[in-house]
Amino acid sequence: MSTPKSERTRTAIRDAAIASFRQRGFDATTIRLLADELSMSVGSAYYHFPSKSHLIQELYVQVQADHRAVLAPLLAREAKLAPRLKAFLQTGLDQLEPFGDHASEFALAALSPGSDASPLSSESGPARDSVIALLRETVEGSSDRLPSEIAQLAPEALYRIYLALTLAWVQDTSPGRERTRRLIDNGIRLLSVALPALRLPPVRRAILPLMADVAKLGE
Repeated sequence: MSTPKSERTRTAIRDAAIASFRQRGFDATTIRLLADELSMSVGSAYYHFPSKSHLIQELYVQVQADHRAVLAPLLAREAKLAPRLKAFLQTGLDQLEPFGDHASEFALAALSPGSDASPLSSESGPARDSVIALLRETVEGSSDRLPSEIAQLAPEALYRIYLALTLAWVQDTSPGRERTRRLIDNGIRLLSVALPALRLPPVRRAILPLMADVAKLGE
C-alpha cells in the first residue's frame, strides 16, 4: 500500500527525472544522480523506479498530458479535419522542443531493438493510448465525416505517421526545424485535396489495406 510519504517521494523523483531529461538528456540522467540530487539513498530511488525505462515512461505520459492541454482549446475552435490534424502535429512537436538538444539520445533509446523506451513497447502503453485517444478525438470531432472503415483505422495509422514525423524532427537541423514544419504544411495541404476522394469506393478499396498495414506497424 502506498502512503502519502511514499507518493511524495515518488513524485519528487519523477519531477527531478523529467527536469534532468530536459537539462542533461537521456544518457546523463541516472537513478544515482537523481538520488544524490534529492539526498536520498539509491536503494530508495530504485524502489520507486527500478530502471531508467520506468522514468522515461513518466516523461512520455507527462508530454502527452501537456499535449492534450495545449491542443484542446484549438480543437474547440476548429471543425475541419485538416486544420485539426495540423494543430495536433504542430502542438505535439512543440512539446518535444524542450528536449530538442538531446533528441537524438531519446531516439536511439527508443529505436533500440526490444527497448522498453520504444513508443510501441508494452511498457509505453499508457502514453501510446493517450496519443491515440487524442487522435481519435481529433478525427471524430471533425465536421468532415470520414467513411466508417477509414475513421476506425485512422487514429492508429496516424499515430505511426506521427512517430515517423517525430524522427524527421529529430534529424532536422534547419533553423527552427523549418523543414519539418514545411512537411506538415504540405502534408496537410495534400490531405485537404484528397479528403473528398475518400468517399469514392475505388479509392476506399485502394487505401484501406494500406491504412490497415500502417496501423499494425510495430506490433
